Amino acid sequence: MNYAKYSILMSVYYKEQPDWLKMSIDSMLNQTVRADEFVIIKDGFLTPELDSVLCEYVDKYPELFKIIGLEKNVGLGPALAIGISNCSNELIARMDSDDYSLPKRCELQLKVFENNPQLAAVGSYEIEFESSLDNIISTHCVPETSKDIFNFMKRRCALLHPTVMYKKSAVLSCGNYYDVRLYEDYDLFMRLIIQNKEKCYNIQKGLYYIRTSDQFFKRRGGWPYMKTVISFKKRQYKNRYISLKDFFVSAAGQAVVCLLPNGVRKWFYLKFLR
Repeated sequence: MNYAKYSILMSVYYKEQPDWLKMSIDSMLNQTVRADEFVIIKDGFLTPELDSVLCEYVDKYPELFKIIGLEKNVGLGPALAIGISNCSNELIARMDSDDYSLPKRCELQLKVFENNPQLAAVGSYEIEFESSLDNIISTHCVPETSKDIFNFMKRRCALLHPTVMYKKSAVLSCGNYYDVRLYEDYDLFMRLIIQNKEKCYNIQKGLYYIRTSDQFFKRRGGWPYMKTVISFKKRQYKNRYISLKDFFVSAAGQAVVCLLPNGVRKWFYLKFLR
């Protein structure tokens, strides 16, 4: 079957591990349906080791890789906004620089787009692992249909960012990524669904392995993160994306989780939010 062409979009910054970056890139090069473009944004200065990894791939696949270097670190949202504008294809598969995609991930997403051309984005479940791919700690499940995704989005993000393949035109039509620290994905997908009445879908399988650790859950706690949560939810309410009830339920619930000890927070996420 002849599937639509697609691009891969990744952002890399200096704290990444070279071995993790290699695993991530290789998993996308080993897709059963190969991309014809791999766009990587260097979000500011990279270590010599990371630069060396990227140079190896460019040397091996000069027609595939498009590397765009930014003079300073601008954050994930602004970096991806630049990446979106530099992707040549309508369909774009997101990929984080320390995770792993199963070989049939993109083929299955392309099939969904082929059968449902009105869709703007297609995601999947995330399989969460620590240290190695065989150390699975949980599976992050999300709703399947547009209606259920829309309802779920009022309280929590229903599209798992790095799993998503989306249409460039749909992302640009709602303003592209904004500089919303820690919530660039939730903010984009909320606008995508509500402002433009776009339809989305989640494949009900784990096609993407996301790396977690104690630090992964620690970053989701503390006063600064709680303030970010409340500020983001307040803006959602002011923009009439959510009701006052949804604001209080989601903001209060996430604020409480932010203030839990990290061990308890990790247990709560894995027990109740997956």
